[in-house]
Amino acid sequence: MKRLRGASKPNLSFIMLAFFLASFAAARVFTAFFPVKLEFQGYHVHHFWYGLALLSIGGWLGINYRDDNIDRIAAIIFGIGGGLVGDEIGLLITFGDYYSELTYTFVISLLAFAFMATLFKRHGQAILTELFGFFRQNVDLYVGLFLAFVSSAFLIQSDNTLVIVLSAITFLVALALIVRRIMRYLRRLFT
Repeated sequence: MKRLRGASKPNLSFIMLAFFLASFAAARVFTAFFPVKLEFQGYHVHHFWYGLALLSIGGWLGINYRDDNIDRIAAIIFGIGGGLVGDEIGLLITFGDYYSELTYTFVISLLAFAFMATLFKRHGQAILTELFGFFRQNVDLYVGLFLAFVSSAFLIQSDNTLVIVLSAITFLVALALIVRRIMRYLRRLFT
């Protein structure tokens, strides 16, 4: 089925994200249970090279053709390539630690961004209306809660004195914002 220029595309981002996750998981499982290395003239050929090739092919197909079926195939190829590259982000950043936690941080951040972007694309106006309404009335409470939870996580997990001191100060500021908001609420309730 041919599409006209400017017509809306099918939901390719979901297809791409699903194949990204499947490819990432398959690469992790394969390297964990079947640690096979492909070597070429003494060099280990990592699977991010295949991923880069697939990203290029999927991108090229998506840009150059105006057909729904080819767009879906391009999204699948692009997602698989992204998963293979994403699986080795820790290796690429640390120059050698394949099992670096940076890989999981990258994937979780990417998923969070993709879900937020998808929600915003679908329900952007409703989200903005609701956010502005909430923040106008309760911004101090929300900022206080956010700071309290984030700073307490750093307080619990850190051994660094500077991080502990800064987190404690942030937690106290957050607590003051929350208490201030609760006091205003109680005053309004009883007057």
